[in-house]
Amino acid sequence: MNEKKNSYWENIFEKNGKLQVKHAIILKQVPMFNDLKKGELREFQRIIHQRKYKNGEVIFYEGEPGLGMYIIETGAIKIFKDFDNRRREELATLHVGDFVGEMALLDESPRSATAVADGETRLIGLFRPDFFDLIERKPRLGNKILLRLAQMIAERLRLNNEELQLLKQKVDKSEIIK
Repeated sequence: MNEKKNSYWENIFEKNGKLQVKHAIILKQVPMFNDLKKGELREFQRIIHQRKYKNGEVIFYEGEPGLGMYIIETGAIKIFKDFDNRRREELATLHVGDFVGEMALLDESPRSATAVADGETRLIGLFRPDFFDLIERKPRLGNKILLRLAQMIAERLRLNNEELQLLKQKVDKSEIIK
């Protein structure tokens, strides 16, 4: 991401090219990156950014186009869903090493929920244009990350299908719908 486009985010790559251990530890907690080798992490570190958020600051709003994914380096994020523009329900609280917005790396579909910083929070951001640039420059590494992303999405789809099946069985047993 070009820093001139968004002055809030700063690139965390050090000019000497050394892998920052604290970022490597956080990235290793994310399934997409946990099997990357040190050199691959160093290359990946060139395209990630970081930003601090104040308590209660909105990271993104439901309905906004997805620009990238965020990994929590410090602090926490609360995820909210708005219903009928009147009621807001908290869906989850994410902590250090958790991530959100990974689907935005594949498409620019609108965010499905609102994310808000819970306390002072520092995020690592990976943005779609930088990720696509990595895929062009380092196709082996880009494809490795894409494959892990596809595996994560497939696993979530499998779990959602199981939950839907259980929900359908409960509805069928309850005879709520005839």
